[in-house]
Amino acid sequence: MNTICVLLADNQTIIRDGLRALLEACPDIQVIAEANNGRQAYEMVIEHHPDVVLMDIRMPEVDGVDATRLIKDNFPETTVIILTTFDDDEYIINAMTCGASGYLLKDIGGEKLIEAIRDGVRGNIILPGRIAAKITSRLVQNQTSKVELDDFTEREKEIIKLLVLGKSNREIAQILLLSVGTVKNYISQIYSKANINDRTNAVLLFKKIGL
Repeated sequence: MNTICVLLADNQTIIRDGLRALLEACPDIQVIAEANNGRQAYEMVIEHHPDVVLMDIRMPEVDGVDATRLIKDNFPETTVIILTTFDDDEYIINAMTCGASGYLLKDIGGEKLIEAIRDGVRGNIILPGRIAAKITSRLVQNQTSKVELDDFTEREKEIIKLLVLGKSNREIAQILLLSVGTVKNYISQIYSKANINDRTNAVLLFKKIGL
């Protein structure tokens, strides 16, 4: 069983304590570090290289959105999941466009949070059902008209379909009998054609246009 290493980023100690107790009861999850602001979260990612960051939005010094941008720009393989009390549309959109893999509210149940962490590591996007549709529409409304199926080769379409299914680069390579490096090159080409720069927006876009 592979252990999922988690970093908690929240300026409220009581929240971090509760999350640590919940997550460390799971045999496949380990909390390896805690941060009380976005700047510290980024520094902790540099030091500890977690698989997942559970990130609050409103924090001192650097907020969760800017911290997510910093992390995803420099550590794109790190999964960032926003966990907050704020369901403001702009927060959600900004976090997702910065590369967050999910946006969850703190009233989520413990079992659902644990499953969301596991889903995030698998490459899935996690959004509450009541906001997923409108956020997807907002994220891709300016791109959908510019991107068509004919823009992509048959191999690129195969990779896109696997991306949408939440497959990692390594899993895609195994399925298509390619090297991981080759898969990364294809994904870079796909991103360039679609004018996007992260996996989350890629999946949302390709779901929208029917790939």
